[in-house]
Amino acid sequence: MFSLKSSSALLLAITAVGCSSYPPEGNGGLGEYTVLNDFSPVMPDEPLGPEHGLRFDFHLAKLQLDALITQGAEWCFPAAVVQAQTKEKRIARELEAGLLLDAANDIVIQRKQLSKLERQLDYVTAETRCEPPLNDADYQHQMAMIEKIYNLLNIDNQFAKASIEINPKYMGHLAEAANLLKQHKSLNLSVTGHADKDGSVEYNQDLAMGRAKQVERYLTIFGLSPNRIQTQAVGESLPLYQGDSEATKLTNRRVSIEVISTGGQHVNR
Repeated sequence: MFSLKSSSALLLAITAVGCSSYPPEGNGGLGEYTVLNDFSPVMPDEPLGPEHGLRFDFHLAKLQLDALITQGAEWCFPAAVVQAQTKEKRIARELEAGLLLDAANDIVIQRKQLSKLERQLDYVTAETRCEPPLNDADYQHQMAMIEKIYNLLNIDNQFAKASIEINPKYMGHLAEAANLLKQHKSLNLSVTGHADKDGSVEYNQDLAMGRAKQVERYLTIFGLSPNRIQTQAVGESLPLYQGDSEATKLTNRRVSIEVISTGGQHVNR
């Protein structure tokens, strides 16, 4: 079984055969979707290569998410499940497009998030059971709203180089998301700042935190309570894409934002 450590090693091993790039529309961009029913981790009649290991590791992550959903994760942690499913579809597109480094990086991130979700679910289900909501229409509306807010906040091209100033297009997305969040008070945000690899580790950590705080600042200007926003930074340590091209660096200058549902835990006590 592939672990996070093995995934990281595999990422390094495929440098010679896979190139990182900004994926064009339809080939793995943020928020894009693909049907997974016919997606197989096995590619018959082809020589074995690094892509087979990545597909196998992707399949393990898919099985882990499916198991968590079976255990009730979508009832207790609907926002986390929506975001994991979005990431899963993104990885499938990257694999189909041959963006192996990007797929390997996203698989590592996905496995970390699924491990966190598994710990949260274990904690909750030790005392309660996660049950479907009584009003399915309200639940489906909440899930659709979570997905919409998540996609608004996690677009590309958010910041200029060495800057915490927000690009105008992303500013509009922040305003729209804040207005939606004011109408759905059970949804909060976790904002993580990132930087590209230019500059020192310390500089990039400070820059990443500055970006997270700047996003928090504008969300509050647009009327969202600061009590509903958590901020943290990981500097250059968790890039969205691997590589040194200017397009890759532009995409890695970002914040990643999780939507957290505080009122969506449907449990039977």
